[in-house]
Amino acid sequence: MHVHLKPPGKEKPHVDVWRSVRRHGDTKTRRSRRSLAMPRQAALVMKAHKTRVRADCLAAGMEWTDERLVFPTDAGDVRSALNVRRNFRALLKEAGFENPKEWTPRELRTSFVSLLSDHGIPIEVIARLVGHSGGSGTTERVYRKQLRPVISEGAEAMDDIFADDDEGGETAETG
Repeated sequence: MHVHLKPPGKEKPHVDVWRSVRRHGDTKTRRSRRSLAMPRQAALVMKAHKTRVRADCLAAGMEWTDERLVFPTDAGDVRSALNVRRNFRALLKEAGFENPKEWTPRELRTSFVSLLSDHGIPIEVIARLVGHSGGSGTTERVYRKQLRPVISEGAEAMDDIFADDDEGGETAETG
C-alpha cells in the first residue's frame, strides 16, 4: 500500500491499494487494485503519525526516507497479518473493549460498508470502494448491516411525488 499525503497538483491525499497481506502479497484479484482518496481527518492523522515516526527514526540515528513503511513492526519490517491482528486487539483492549480477542480487522470493513450505506451512498459505489468490482452482491450479503431500523427512502420519495399542498403533519392510525 502506498500512501500519498502530498500528491502533485490538485489530487487529494490517497492510498494505493495494490498489495495485500496475502501469502503471495498481491490483491485478491487484479480488479481489486484501486486508489482511494482519504477523508480529511485520516489525512491529518496520517501526517501527524508520519511526523512522529520520522522524529523517532532520526532520534534512533537512522536515515529517513519517504519510502519507509507507515506502520512497520518494532524492528522496522513489514507487518504480517498476525502482527496487524495483534496490534488491532491491543488497541481494542486499550480502548476498553470487553473481548478484544473476538474482534478482527474485518469488522472495520463491515462498519465502513454499513456506515456508508446508512449515509445513503449507493451500494454499487460502496462495492467498488471495498474492491468488489464484480457486483454488489457480496457487499450487500456479507458486509452491509443496515443501521437504520426504518427504511424511509420509499416513503419520502412518494411524499415528494404526491406532495400535498396541505402538509398538516397528521398521523393516520391503522388497526
